[in-house]
Amino acid sequence: MQELNNLSFDAKHIWHPYSSIAKPSPIHEVVSAKGVRLTLKDGREIIDGMSSWWSTIHGYNHPRLNEAAKLQIDQISHVMFGGLTHPPAVELARKLVNMTAEPLQKVFFSDSGSIAVEVAIKMAIQYWFAQGEPNKQRLLTVRNGYHGDTFGAMAVCDPENGMHSMFEHVLPKHLFAPAPTCQSDEDWQESDIAEFKQLISDHNDEIAAVILEPLVQGAGGMRFYCPEYLRQVRALCDQHNVLLILDEIATGFGRTGSLFAYEQADISPDILCV
Repeated sequence: MQELNNLSFDAKHIWHPYSSIAKPSPIHEVVSAKGVRLTLKDGREIIDGMSSWWSTIHGYNHPRLNEAAKLQIDQISHVMFGGLTHPPAVELARKLVNMTAEPLQKVFFSDSGSIAVEVAIKMAIQYWFAQGEPNKQRLLTVRNGYHGDTFGAMAVCDPENGMHSMFEHVLPKHLFAPAPTCQSDEDWQESDIAEFKQLISDHNDEIAAVILEPLVQGAGGMRFYCPEYLRQVRALCDQHNVLLILDEIATGFGRTGSLFAYEQADISPDILCV
């Protein structure tokens, strides 16, 4: 049977993310998808509660998205972006500039959330190099965070409790404050940011940027925290001459109620990953 052939070949030759080669997890063959449901080869339907790792916010097989993809594939499937542009890129950039905070006026396109974080880190370091401060190369973040699976992104994930701890000895060494504990529906506690405040004060001459997931730490446990924490971080970054990177790969485009999570703290970042 084709089903057995596909699954047997998969088991023998395909290494799935976050899985063991020695003890692989069960794999289910998907043949179609619509809305929130995936249809399996055996006819069962399952609800994709993870929304394809949080990326399919409009559901599968959305007619407007399908039509746009079909129209585009007949015009330009791909063209390099070095020295060239095209109408869809310009239109997307225009929409992003119009929907984000006023200071965010430049768009750099990348091909994944991890790469967006990599680019943001490089931007921050390059900015300070151009300002004549080449020693500002480290990042400050909080524990329980997750920013991706490439090396630069892994380096700003929690080095002890995160999923990349086995690579700790080969990753760049950044600064980690305790994760925020004050919940969004609780009174703000100044002690929640005390250690963060100390770290940014002690190391501001070497910190290029702070990077955070605003309001919600996703892969770190779906941990929600108080918007006041973001306001405090923004003020500390301004005080100590440090850039603020907000990673909204998982929180942007309405997932937290506002278009972007940072809006709930009434701040804006210097660099935004979406």
